[in-house]
Amino acid sequence: MDIHITDLAHSYPNSVEALRGVSLDVPSGSQLALLGQNGAGKTTLVKHLNGLLKPTRGTVRVGDWDTREHSIAQLARRVGFVFQNPDDQLFKTRVWDEIAYGPLNLHLTQEDVNTRVERALEACELGNVRDSHPYDLPLWQRRWVALASVVAMQTPIVVLDEPTTGQDAFGLARLVRLLEFWHAQGATVIAVTHDVDFAVEHFSELLVMAEGRVIARGDAQILANEQVVKDAALDAPQLMRLARALGWQVLPVTPKQFVEALASH
Repeated sequence: MDIHITDLAHSYPNSVEALRGVSLDVPSGSQLALLGQNGAGKTTLVKHLNGLLKPTRGTVRVGDWDTREHSIAQLARRVGFVFQNPDDQLFKTRVWDEIAYGPLNLHLTQEDVNTRVERALEACELGNVRDSHPYDLPLWQRRWVALASVVAMQTPIVVLDEPTTGQDAFGLARLVRLLEFWHAQGATVIAVTHDVDFAVEHFSELLVMAEGRVIARGDAQILANEQVVKDAALDAPQLMRLARALGWQVLPVTPKQFVEALASH
């Protein structure tokens, strides 16, 4: 399911102009990471995809739906949204019930709901806490309950707000497996993140924002442009910075690329 954004502007009630004429097409199946400093407009942009915000100017279309014409509940069938703070979206007293809530509201059969919940528990490796109260779990595990609730909805589009926050090495590895799961399903995954190194290694396309505008879009090599990095107040990927310090012409961004470049020197 494609996303089409045309001349999108958004101003908050305090007159802060958070988006300034963003136009963007995201084809179905994309893996897109949004980068930029706080206040760049990243979260404001993605909140337009599921109707949490409506355009001040411009249009946002998710498939053939104009988001102005559909409720958050309707858009939840197409766009799964995982907030940075999982406590903003958890309200049931049992993990299983939390994951089942969305599918039940799709009016699926109980058998289909059970299948979706079990699949989500497996994908998010939560089988051992299925009967726990979400708020008896540590924050990192509550985050995974929120992720599982989106997995169970089987939406064609998934939005992740700062998915690596609070994740240790094991959590990051689990997150990579989940991204691979969604990719295998053909889902569009859009992540808002400050983790540049994770973004360049696990997302095929980057979108860089500053002051409510898109200033660059492309693969990881757009971060080789020092002006883009400066304007967005970002740090280039660690391996790219190391390669530049070593005087290399090739600027790798993943460990595999770095090893290959090292072998040629």
